[in-house]
Amino acid sequence: MEIRYLGHATFELSDGDTTVLIDPFLGPSNPKAPVTADEVEPTHIVVTHGHADHVADVIPVAKRTGAPVTAIVELANEFAEDLGEGHPVHDPNLGGTVRFDWGWVKYVPAWHTSTTPKGTVNTPAGVVVHLGGTTVYHAGDTALFGDLALVGRRTPIDVAIVPIGGHYTMDRHDAVEAVKLIGAPTVIPGHYDTFPPIETDAEAFKADVERETSSKVVLLKPGETHTP
Repeated sequence: MEIRYLGHATFELSDGDTTVLIDPFLGPSNPKAPVTADEVEPTHIVVTHGHADHVADVIPVAKRTGAPVTAIVELANEFAEDLGEGHPVHDPNLGGTVRFDWGWVKYVPAWHTSTTPKGTVNTPAGVVVHLGGTTVYHAGDTALFGDLALVGRRTPIDVAIVPIGGHYTMDRHDAVEAVKLIGAPTVIPGHYDTFPPIETDAEAFKADVERETSSKVVLLKPGETHTP
């Protein structure tokens, strides 16, 4: 299984013929994205919450590729209306698991806010994705909170993707504490350096995590990949 970082909080998880695109915010909207919305070919789209920097390209990519979309129920309802009858949209709520022939996606709590550009209020989440024998936890835009420990306790995580930019999410210091709670052996930071308010020192985050925990941090530039 391969993890490709597409800038900001956008990641692709690929194994064989399956490509799961999480939170598509691509070029030209995302100044750090190495590709545009016309250059990705997901088989599935998974969304953590409804802010513009996570959903900007959901509809155009889904319409072009036919990829099913999975999102929290209120957000899924908006997507279903935009995509039209017949397009597959999955609508779990927190704690819900959607199963596919390649694995599954489970929605877990995140402390954040979420309203779509259209005004739909929805509950933010993190997502646990099991693909190709690997379990990846994308924590969404969460703040630090104690129940992050329950995610890894309930389902052992191979790779945790955590925000570190601060301002809109937890910062790199809180993210170190989050890593301790989650307990994943591999950590990839996201949601940083896209805009001035979320610029941070990823190398310092890596150093702190590896000094204070047994986790290893993989720093990816937009467009780079990691194979767990």
